[in-house]
Amino acid sequence: MAAARLALSVLVLMLAAVTLTEGLRGAGPKRCCFRFNEIEMPSDRVVGYIRTSQRCSKPAVLLKTVAGRHLCARPSAAWVKNLIDHLDAKSVPGETSNL
Repeated sequence: MAAARLALSVLVLMLAAVTLTEGLRGAGPKRCCFRFNEIEMPSDRVVGYIRTSQRCSKPAVLLKTVAGRHLCARPSAAWVKNLIDHLDAKSVPGETSNL
């Protein structure tokens, strides 16, 4: 009987330790990129972008297309930098005018 109590106590302590360590880890990044789109996307096909979390192993930019898809791109690529500049300029109120 004492051996059963000891085994149960050890099991409960192990489960508590695992639960605690999993809780301290926190939620991981929602989206990371491991393959990248190397084909330049026209600026009229992209409506937005987000940068992936710093906790991802590779830095990336997720480009949102007019079709609602997300494509991974390298933030160091010249065309991606130009596209980000274009999108940022579009999103600033008063930056562009129809006059």
